[in-house]
Amino acid sequence: MTKSFDKFKAELQQIKEKYEMEDIIANLDARKAAIKEQSKLTKQVKKAGKQSPGGLDCFKEENMYHSEKDISRYLEDTSYMDAYHSSKIDQEWN
Repeated sequence: MTKSFDKFKAELQQIKEKYEMEDIIANLDARKAAIKEQSKLTKQVKKAGKQSPGGLDCFKEENMYHSEKDISRYLEDTSYMDAYHSSKIDQEWN
């Protein structure tokens, strides 16, 4: 009876090892897929960065502020300036 019990125990151990190995392989495959997806995203980000160097120029110091010359050129012939000048004339009369 002990021989059959030992055989049965050995067979159960083999089945257990088989399932553990399948779990290990499944976990490795999931990790590989996650790493592959992450590297794909990293490659896309790097590619996008190379395609548009300086794409976010709005955060550079030279582009954060406008000079008086730029502002006056922008507002030169707008209705804002017309309204400003007419209100200026009204203030002079009052």
